[in-house]
Amino acid sequence: MLNPPSLPKPSFDKVLVANRGEIAVRVIRACKELGIGTVAVYSELDRDALHVRIADEAYALGGQTAAESYLNTEAILSAIRQSGAQAVHPGYGFFSENADFARAITEMGITFIGPPPAAIEVMGDKISAREAAEKVGVHGVPGVTEFISDPKDITTFGNDHGWPVAIKAAFGGGGRGMKVVHRADEAAAQFESAQREALAYFGRDECYLERYLTKPRHVEVQVLCDSHGNGVYLGQRDCSAQRRHQKLIEEAPAPGLPDEIVTAMGEAAVKVALGCDYTNAGTVEFLYEDGAFHYLEMNTRLQVEHPVTELVTGLDLVALQLHVADGGALPFTQDDVVLTGHAIEVRINAEDPAGGAFLPSPGPINKLRVPSGFGVRWDGGYEAGDEISQYYDNLVGKLICWGADRQTAIARTIRALREFEIEGIATTIPADLAILEHPDFQAAEHSTKWVEEVLDLSSIASVKAAPAGEDDTEPKVRRDVDVEVNGKRFAVSVWMPESAMAASGPAGGARKPKRRAAAGGGAGGSGSGDVTVPMQGTIVKVSVEVGQEVAVGDTIVVLEAMKMENNVTAEKAGKVAEIKVAAGDSVGGGDVVARIE
Repeated sequence: MLNPPSLPKPSFDKVLVANRGEIAVRVIRACKELGIGTVAVYSELDRDALHVRIADEAYALGGQTAAESYLNTEAILSAIRQSGAQAVHPGYGFFSENADFARAITEMGITFIGPPPAAIEVMGDKISAREAAEKVGVHGVPGVTEFISDPKDITTFGNDHGWPVAIKAAFGGGGRGMKVVHRADEAAAQFESAQREALAYFGRDECYLERYLTKPRHVEVQVLCDSHGNGVYLGQRDCSAQRRHQKLIEEAPAPGLPDEIVTAMGEAAVKVALGCDYTNAGTVEFLYEDGAFHYLEMNTRLQVEHPVTELVTGLDLVALQLHVADGGALPFTQDDVVLTGHAIEVRINAEDPAGGAFLPSPGPINKLRVPSGFGVRWDGGYEAGDEISQYYDNLVGKLICWGADRQTAIARTIRALREFEIEGIATTIPADLAILEHPDFQAAEHSTKWVEEVLDLSSIASVKAAPAGEDDTEPKVRRDVDVEVNGKRFAVSVWMPESAMAASGPAGGARKPKRRAAAGGGAGGSGSGDVTVPMQGTIVKVSVEVGQEVAVGDTIVVLEAMKMENNVTAEKAGKVAEIKVAAGDSVGGGDVVARIE
């Protein structure tokens, strides 16, 4: 571990964080430690969120969904102008890898805490990123270098290169918009689903293809580059414990890699970054299998799993992001970087892992007690009393544990997870414990397919939410009123409990999602012929028609919750007698969406 450098306060006095949840909290705290003012932005659903509560200032974006709020460019640019912020940190997700957003900010004379727009364009488009890596001699798995436009493109590629094939969002990452096609007759449906997810999460639906490796490890390299031509790599992270191509557990350094692979992979990552004139923090991802590594992609932002790198290097990556964005040179060289010990990060997601399903579990957090102790860190975006919305990512927070070696880090993480208390939502904690305690994980013999193909989660039961008090669940509604302050008139919006509004008159401006009335039921269907949805969400596709014959397991509707698509299937064979929903409808857990007889 190198001696952490003392960084000067950046020249900008105020930073706007164009994000929400855990990463917004993380950035705001780093800014406060450097004496920098902080500005939060928020949607209607996030007006009382933790990142809003701890920021020095906060500005409303309006809307509920990501598209209406955190992906609303004009609303964010307006908040920048109103606040007088001199710099913007995009966090991860949303606009963090959007070159147009970065360019719009820089054209305002505002510092973008990330790479230059040109580097985002090259690496944000996964196809041009492959080409850029090839130019510096870093090679990836077989794939195409143009966008696909027809399911026939998938079939042709699969027949030429072998199945399965991965459809990937060209302007995305983190497993969002990625679908695996095992045979030709799946191509059309998976292509359509990948485009929908990519558009919902990244605002663009272009996709490309790659050969899907059967048993790889996912290893990534943290890089940091300044505007003076310097670049370093800060070790490797292993992110192979995944489900639905999204990470559950990450660790640093990546265990069991030969020294020559560690060096070669790190040097390749820096070559890729410097080859596109990259600055600031970024991550170059590789697939490692049978002693060889293949370039996968570069994420032009801070990663969710950056804390494990911080714990083994002793570096504050967010503070270094601010320093580099302000024009500062890296205060150390590659020879100074020394990794000490081992760190493990567990993502605590609002998902029910019962039976390995990992179904989204939005709702209020009635109780939250996080563990502590030597070597234990919690990066959270919520507190008790907050609510996990169906409209955003389901990450509650991240538990990160450091140990002198890997086995100590694993044991400490297991201890901390067993101390963790959270009520009101189901979480991935039972699956996390099953992973950490499994001999395959402890021997570092797992791959990206291991959770779904090997790990047995059949004994994990669904965790029912503890009942909340009336005050915890009562919705708030908006009322627009005129007030006078020191003789000056202001039009303001006041958010009040619904019961208080009943006494004071009708409210204006409150919007509630369209909801179809329906009876309760179990997840997926009761076997009686009623097809029910397992959680709150939005219907994005109805896959059947009235009168159609269906078999057990056929998809009836596709439900989007927390930016993930879930197929709701028939548990009874027969004829579709009734369809109760249409695309775009909001539904609640247990709602009946169709009837089979």
